[in-house]
Amino acid sequence: MSLQAATPVLAHPPAVSAAGATGLSKVYGQGEARVVALDSVSVEFGRARFTAIMGPSGSGKSTLMHCVAGLDSVSAGSARIGDTELSTLNDRQLTQVRREKVGFVFQAFNLLPTLTALENITLPLAIAGRKPNQPWLDTIVAKVGLSARLGHRPAQLSGGQQQRVAVARALLSQPEIIFADEPTGNLDSRAGSEVLGFLRDSVRELGQTVVMVTHDPVAASYADRVVFLADGRITDELLAPTAEGVLDRMRNFDS
Repeated sequence: MSLQAATPVLAHPPAVSAAGATGLSKVYGQGEARVVALDSVSVEFGRARFTAIMGPSGSGKSTLMHCVAGLDSVSAGSARIGDTELSTLNDRQLTQVRREKVGFVFQAFNLLPTLTALENITLPLAIAGRKPNQPWLDTIVAKVGLSARLGHRPAQLSGGQQQRVAVARALLSQPEIIFADEPTGNLDSRAGSEVLGFLRDSVRELGQTVVMVTHDPVAASYADRVVFLADGRITDELLAPTAEGVLDRMRNFDS
């Protein structure tokens, strides 16, 4: 047997970057109204890893996520998904990258009220003219515990169930990376823990990559790594975080 045939192929090599930024700056306004939201930020988000971004209000954490996700333009430096440099793409190409390579989960669940849970989950693929992979759809639905609720509309679901629909929708297209912006912000602690557990399991069991913005140390403790921002710059990071460890680091911003 040849060496090539005997060598296993890793679907998600741990050292590979799923997305990142180099010298990324984002400036809003001019003159006295000029605000530097991000100041030469360089960061990598590893494939098949769960990364949380934290910082005080106004630190630039959501701006960083929006720039790396291709939802906002950069003022200087670069943002990329895989090896695709986002600043080189036109609007049509950016839309295609977001559709094919990125999944999103927001604080507001962003579900269409007239559609069932199943229709909301499959909507992005339907818009793209693609049919879902049925075995994968079944796996995702079972993973988030929605098998008995697929025919229900959002108004018939709890907040936690609605966010699970949003997570399933993000996972269905098997994106290279999922960006989650305060995904538990509208949920009680129990529902929030369930959603965070689904995101963590999608990384550990399905090889998904997740980047989450949060202000909650408990939510951040579900991640593999926490990146801290202050005044538009990365100031610290924490591996294998605990809620207590994250809280200790956050106290430094108040000192």
